[in-house]
Amino acid sequence: MTRTDRQRWLLPSHLVAPGGDGAARPRRTVRDWVVDTLIFLLAALFGLVAADTSARYNSDAVNLIDQIVGALACCALWLRRRWPVGLAAVLAVLGALIPVAAGAMLAALFSVAVRRPFREIAWILGVTLAGAVATVFVRPDPETGTALGIVLGVALTLLVIAWGMLVRARRQLVEALRERAERAESEAELRAAQAQRLAREAIAREMHDVLAHRLTLLSVHAGALEFRPDAPPEQIARAAGVIRDSAHDALQDLREIIGVLRAPGEESGGGDRPQPTLATLGALVDESREAGMTVLLDSAVDDPGSVPAATGRTVYRIAQEALTNARKHAPGARVTVTLRGRPGDGLTVEVRNPAPDGPVPPVPGSGQGLIGLSERAALAGGRLDHGPAPGGGFALTAWLPWPP
Repeated sequence: MTRTDRQRWLLPSHLVAPGGDGAARPRRTVRDWVVDTLIFLLAALFGLVAADTSARYNSDAVNLIDQIVGALACCALWLRRRWPVGLAAVLAVLGALIPVAAGAMLAALFSVAVRRPFREIAWILGVTLAGAVATVFVRPDPETGTALGIVLGVALTLLVIAWGMLVRARRQLVEALRERAERAESEAELRAAQAQRLAREAIAREMHDVLAHRLTLLSVHAGALEFRPDAPPEQIARAAGVIRDSAHDALQDLREIIGVLRAPGEESGGGDRPQPTLATLGALVDESREAGMTVLLDSAVDDPGSVPAATGRTVYRIAQEALTNARKHAPGARVTVTLRGRPGDGLTVEVRNPAPDGPVPPVPGSGQGLIGLSERAALAGGRLDHGPAPGGGFALTAWLPWPP
């Protein structure tokens, strides 16, 4: 048996299986059986004391009736969980007429105070208080006296009601705390799921930015080999080498991204690759030139290594996506990459290309990379603008913060 099952034995049935309107009544737990047994025994003990006192002043026939009614009232307490209000109302009347049933009446009153709000049981309290006063005159006790009997009856009734209301308030507090804990757990699960979804979206954008550049290089060189089968052997070998290197780099990038999705402790098998920074921007431009593009890099940043790694990596990805777009939408056009900035003023990167000489077939899925770049720049605390240039062509400009 698990620890949770053992703990359920110690809880009231309404906490183990709470039910709403129309729900089946929960079965008694071990704790409920113990509590019901103790209440039955206490009511019976109270009835025995009252029966012994009443036997001194009443006839045997009256004592017999009192004992029978008192026993039935105590046995009726086992129904207090099913019909608490009706049972309390009946026992309130019997308790006023037969003192032996007073113990069962107080137990039923306690159960009603635990299970119902005060505004719903105020009338039962009124009936019970009236019965506590009336029983002093209907079945007087010469040893107690009228005044003391009324005070004891009213005080005992109010004490039982107050105790029941206290138990009810404590149960409501426990239920509220449990609901709050369940709600907090559900919200934590939702936040975890949302964070996982956002992480996967970021990985998808990263995959698009990285692989699109590699695959366009493959496409350019494969197309050159297809349309120039009579090219010199050295050009074919160089193009094949670029295709091989681009395919290898694409696989490495894909392995690195997929490794992020692995559970902690799993081996990615691809090793750790250095992340691109601003210092590797020149290698990116050289790679594009090898693919046949005309790229001019104009950088005014004297020490690229001094740029924060996250900022440099963002600039690299922006330039990579811009060169990929230029290669797809303006093949053969001259592309200019301009880099300006200094600590405290921020870092600005601009990629500009003129309009293509002839018509260019539409590329499926265009625009998704620019959306990802805008979100990347915003996450880095910067901004990104793109669109047709004033003199024709296309321009992409991004500004990123560079702390002093």
